Amino acid sequence: MNPPVHLPSPNDDLPTAARQVLSAVFGYTAFRGQQAEIVEQVAAGGDALVLMPTGGGKSLCYQVPAILRHNRGQGVAVVVSPLIALMHDQVGALEEAGVHANFLNSSLTGEEASRIEREMMSGRLTMLYAAPERLTTPRFLAQLASLHERGLLSMFAIDEAHCVSQWGHDFRSEYLQLSLLHERFPDVPRIALTATADELTRRDIIERLQLQDARVFISSFDRPNIRYLIVEKNGSPREQLLRFIRDEHEGEAGIVYCQSRKKVEETADWLTSEGLNALPYHAGLDADVRRRHQDRFLREDGLIMVATIAFGMGIDKPDVRFVAHLDLPKNIEAYYQETGRAGRDGAPAEAWMTYGLADVVNQRRMIDESPADETFKQGQRGKLDALLALAEATDCRRVRLLNYFGEASQPCGNCDNCLTPPATWDATEAARKLLSCIYRFHQRGERFGAGHLIDVLRGKTTDKTKQYQHESLSTWGVGADLSEQQWRAVLRQLIALGHVAAEGEFNTLALQDGARAVLKGEVEVRLREAEEKKPRGRMKASRGGAKPKADPALGLDAEAAERFEALKAWRTEVAKEHGLPGYVIFHNTTLAEMARVVPGDLTELGEISGVGAKKLEAYGREILRVLGR
Repeated sequence: MNPPVHLPSPNDDLPTAARQVLSAVFGYTAFRGQQAEIVEQVAAGGDALVLMPTGGGKSLCYQVPAILRHNRGQGVAVVVSPLIALMHDQVGALEEAGVHANFLNSSLTGEEASRIEREMMSGRLTMLYAAPERLTTPRFLAQLASLHERGLLSMFAIDEAHCVSQWGHDFRSEYLQLSLLHERFPDVPRIALTATADELTRRDIIERLQLQDARVFISSFDRPNIRYLIVEKNGSPREQLLRFIRDEHEGEAGIVYCQSRKKVEETADWLTSEGLNALPYHAGLDADVRRRHQDRFLREDGLIMVATIAFGMGIDKPDVRFVAHLDLPKNIEAYYQETGRAGRDGAPAEAWMTYGLADVVNQRRMIDESPADETFKQGQRGKLDALLALAEATDCRRVRLLNYFGEASQPCGNCDNCLTPPATWDATEAARKLLSCIYRFHQRGERFGAGHLIDVLRGKTTDKTKQYQHESLSTWGVGADLSEQQWRAVLRQLIALGHVAAEGEFNTLALQDGARAVLKGEVEVRLREAEEKKPRGRMKASRGGAKPKADPALGLDAEAAERFEALKAWRTEVAKEHGLPGYVIFHNTTLAEMARVVPGDLTELGEISGVGAKKLEAYGREILRVLGR
């Protein structure tokens, strides 16, 4: 166990004590945003629901109160966490900072678990991380009751709280049982935290966790360092992805999300064959393989993880420079949560997505064919419609994204639509032709999918058009002036607008109520042109054996960049020795500040943001040596 750092006196007032913990343990001089209010609310014994974007500092909102309450003799804070990897890294980071923490999960032997339980029951631990399914077992609840009786149960922190809601994007049934905490320990403060929840999900969290009396803290959802780029699938989406990575993020860490396990493995293999360092991750892989791949991603630089949504919560790696989607997510919450894993360090990052007609059709079909009741399906359709509106938008992506979460904003000037406003066209006549063709099929009692519809519109003779004598239709060839890609874009957007639906196993097309007004010419249909925009990103420095160049994103000139690379190399060695990801030792932003400032002694080094007392003591002299001081 690491020796404890000097902590404030139990007699200090809360704001002063909280600032002392922030400085002494975590090395920061001031709280950000609402952190100070949240810390004081929970440290004083109150409940809180915290909505804060990824990278906004959620963990400090429960870690600082836990340390304060432990220092005042109030015992152990129990943190509910859904992922083993997250527990390991959080505990490792706390121990590095001089705070005694541990976890209980399935990775431990029986002997190890018994030792940690004894530490917990003695009250020596400041924080204990546990999965929700462990927390609600009779044995663990009995242990919590014993701690409570002795005044040694300081608080509960429920991370990823959106998992409790059926409306959330990552519902987990084991979270439903966490209402037991309030029922059995009503005087123990609770803090529930999530990065993503619309109003419906927030209400569900409050009800299911019995947080009606909690203070609700909602931070801005804006991640200004993330650039949002959404492009139409054009030819080979994998080639589009490769071009994006090579043009913008060569040699940098990123995540690529795919919908299916098969697509994950095929994409990872293909990227590897193209010379990129990529690994697959999905729930169908052996648990040891998943753990090994995740560990490599967290510990190595420049690795790309190709994954399903199984790779998600608890990815604390701060220097992920891009998140790419090769398939449309289910809703805006999922999109926001997944893209939020980019740029946690505050440096520029990009969220890139490509999507097409098949994505729209598949997502709608999955909703329609799910066993859920109609009320739930209708809610999911509404969420998908909001995501489609974001994808098809011709105005600022960020404005639409933030508006979904109830936050007003001005155009950002940093998304694809702001940087390169898309061309639009009056597609009213094209839409009427397409809808009329579907109507002609229906008149004959026929149903067809997108491919055959477009063949008829363009007057393309095929075996199927001959079989059904569709050359005789009044709509035959009326759309010969548009390409197949343009017609697919028109159809995709009409489906997104709710005028057409793709139904059944073969995705045959059917008119919806809104189509009538379009057919009558009562509604103008204005659509974005079917073309892929080239993203405009920052230029990348060449890599390989070249001398490090200036990095404006981190505020480093050429000489500072050399010092930064030397510090990163030193950090890599230390992290290997400790069996931890490098960012647990120091974040890149902290190393960059060291490289810029070049502190002359330990006192000056201790003033760098992110250098707490324990880390200064453990690493200070080595850092000065690396800096040549």
